[in-house]
Amino acid sequence: VKEWGLRPFVFHIDAGWNLPVAEANIEKLTKKLGVELHTEKMDWEEMRQMQLAWFRTGLEMLDAPQDHAFIALIDRYSRELGVKYILNGYNIATEIIADPESWAEGSGPTGDGTFMKDVIRKYCDIPIKHYTFTNGFKHKFWIPYILGVKTLKPLNLVPITRQQMIDTLASEYDYQPYGQKHFEDLITKFLEGYWSPNKFGHDIRRAQLSSLVVTGQMTRDEALRILEQPPITETEAKELFSEVAKRLEISEEQLQAFYDLPRCQTKFRSQQHIYNAGIRLYELLGIEKRIRK
Repeated sequence: VKEWGLRPFVFHIDAGWNLPVAEANIEKLTKKLGVELHTEKMDWEEMRQMQLAWFRTGLEMLDAPQDHAFIALIDRYSRELGVKYILNGYNIATEIIADPESWAEGSGPTGDGTFMKDVIRKYCDIPIKHYTFTNGFKHKFWIPYILGVKTLKPLNLVPITRQQMIDTLASEYDYQPYGQKHFEDLITKFLEGYWSPNKFGHDIRRAQLSSLVVTGQMTRDEALRILEQPPITETEAKELFSEVAKRLEISEEQLQAFYDLPRCQTKFRSQQHIYNAGIRLYELLGIEKRIRK
């Protein structure tokens, strides 16, 4: 962005789960690039209570409280600042293979405020007053097509690999790699490194490594060798379990009780039918392309 002479509004949404490596990398990058950092700090008591509500559901996709906030706040900032372009880090090189939809069984789409509010209504112990919500209509139609805010994905416009990205960031900005994707975030590292693989038998690395295989950055045999080892060690799992319980202000026994819950059978309100109709329409118009198997 700086090399192209752009003047970015750089902001970070602190949902309360940053590990020290995340804070350090953000500081190094913004200082070296000479850009001003704006931080939106979420109300931690609300985030804590929402996270506990999601644990109570028995759903697999439990990082919705922060993921929805990321989308909703980007939507809000785009309107408040009057910006016309959002730079998105999505890239085919590392993300062309998505997680199976079945892994999100029972959950609504990430940007689905109807689903979020229904979980809160059924499982949250406190009223949520300061959290920002969005919805599919606003996020997928109103902002991009009525307000004219375009989301650009510049990493798809240049030939680049995952290792090249890491090497460039490390050599030019003293960036510290943190292993697996999203392992700079405590709750996501816990969920993807321990919770989902052990409770549901789903290893998110299968999708991540598949992206590297189909884009020629890794052989299938190399990916399979990586998958032979667990995402984190037993020692790391115990440390994460303790750290997450402490951050949520509950006992490890309470967190274990959440782990022992059966898979969610609750039906939540959702805008999934609207999302599905929108996807089909966008595919017919050539706005989006998807390959399903």
